[in-house]
Amino acid sequence: MIEKVFNTQKGAIHYWISMVSRERTWLIFLPGLTADHRLFEKQIEEFKEDYNLLVWDAPGHGSSRPFELSFSLEDKAEWLHSIMMQECISKPVIIGQSMGGYVAQALMEKHPDCLAGFISIDSAPLQRKYLRKWELSALKNTKLLYSAYPWFLLKKYGANGCAETDYGRRLMYTMMDSYTKKEYCELVSHGFKILAEAIEADLSYKISCPALLICGEQDKAGYTKRYNTAWANQTGLPIQWIPGAGHNSNTDKPELVNRAIREFLGTIYS
Repeated sequence: MIEKVFNTQKGAIHYWISMVSRERTWLIFLPGLTADHRLFEKQIEEFKEDYNLLVWDAPGHGSSRPFELSFSLEDKAEWLHSIMMQECISKPVIIGQSMGGYVAQALMEKHPDCLAGFISIDSAPLQRKYLRKWELSALKNTKLLYSAYPWFLLKKYGANGCAETDYGRRLMYTMMDSYTKKEYCELVSHGFKILAEAIEADLSYKISCPALLICGEQDKAGYTKRYNTAWANQTGLPIQWIPGAGHNSNTDKPELVNRAIREFLGTIYS
């Protein structure tokens, strides 16, 4: 893939593209909080011959550092939209894992007609009605909690909490290990803060395109499983539960997730 850069006033966003032809559909992969573009290496390998691909290191993540942590979720969505315009990407399918799924929903809120499809991987709805008051409050007060743990334990718990397989845990540990403890704690607390602020805005966050929910049956990250169950029940969106997979289900069971992605794409472009 070709590495490219999009400059903002707060820092440079690094992203990678792979193009088969201008006529092919674009898949945009958005990693979750503290993960970088490597989270999707199994998906890049699977789809690079059939689709045009874009994956980024979100602001403040991976190669997109240093980056001033004074932006909102809406800012991230707008920067993504600007990158899409820069690359002449029209009507892509966004595949967002965890925080990446929230970015996609924020993008659809401002640009409801810009996507051909949305796949949420271990993410959750941005709509206010799905969260309890104390859950929203907890999202805004995470820095002290994370800072209290020794760095080696944070990395261990973080990797084990996100994945169920050796590959998934090693990958998450490697991505976490690219930060200092201070960087990691600031990034996590900022990420949860802007998520809470976006939810508190109480916008419609309507899913304005065909969508698929994917969630690991062993997802232990917060209340992701409960949110996904309610999301599917209240909207009628299809949900694919991935056996033996944790929060990073696309790294734990890439073959099952890739199959679900391909089948969903088939329903859009049949």
